[in-house]
Amino acid sequence: MFNFTDVTEFVLLGLTSRKELQVLFFVIFLMVYIITMVGNIGMMILIKISPQLSSPMYFFLSHLSFIDVWFSSNVTPKMLENLLSKTKTISYAGCLVQCYFFIALVHVEVYILAVMAFDRYMAICNPLLYSSKMSRVVCVRLISVPYVYGFSVSLICTLWTYGLYFCGNVKINHFYCADPPLIKIACGGVHIKEYTMIVIAGINFTYSLSVVLISYVLIVVAVLRMHSADGRRKAFSTCGSHLTAVSMFYGTLIFMYLRRPTEESVEQGKMVAVFYTSVIPMLNPMIYSLRNKDVKEAVIKIIAKANLRK
Repeated sequence: MFNFTDVTEFVLLGLTSRKELQVLFFVIFLMVYIITMVGNIGMMILIKISPQLSSPMYFFLSHLSFIDVWFSSNVTPKMLENLLSKTKTISYAGCLVQCYFFIALVHVEVYILAVMAFDRYMAICNPLLYSSKMSRVVCVRLISVPYVYGFSVSLICTLWTYGLYFCGNVKINHFYCADPPLIKIACGGVHIKEYTMIVIAGINFTYSLSVVLISYVLIVVAVLRMHSADGRRKAFSTCGSHLTAVSMFYGTLIFMYLRRPTEESVEQGKMVAVFYTSVIPMLNPMIYSLRNKDVKEAVIKIIAKANLRK
């Protein structure tokens, strides 16, 4: 028989217990968070005000930036607070809320990446029908599905997290409330949560990644059939940024969530989590802007207009 206790708060052990490193990490992650906010919000504003960025690709990209803002904001502020705090606690309700938004935003992002891959397939493989098939109404419907599905699935997953029982150990070996370390310290309701986490993550990652892979297989086939070398180069250049973002995001999430929670996997997952909660949201705007001619031209035009007004 387990001696279950009523948990009112958890202790987040964070990335390190060394105080000198905590101050260093605070400075680093504060800068990363500021760059993430400026980059993603700037990308959203740029797409909104630039007529040349009105295609479906940039409509979906603005939503990816929107999700990255919330994805980073769900984790980073609490992590920064705990780096300078002595208590390093999070309330039980706050932990569940953080879990809920984290799972929801992860699912929304993976399916937005899948929708973006489908958009590239339509643009390259069906260029003559692209404008009619990817109308504004169709784009709104395509982007609505990840939001509705992601937040619905997250509600079910969070209810299973709520079903975990604890026996006095409230120290989470992580810098935010994540399922694997919570499962590791729980003493009841573990098996159903553990297996449902792996199954749901496996199904959703596999399905969304399949959409991406099938889209790009068809894109590669279509591009190789092009007679113009310049046409092939342009087609591949429009896909390079998206493939980079997909590889980074899926790789880190699969590494963390498709394994059973053990002491070693939780410790490794904590290091990997830094990458997909802080680094990837910061890099996405850079990836899509530095390798995108349209975005560069839009920035130059806005800067030129600002200089003329002065």
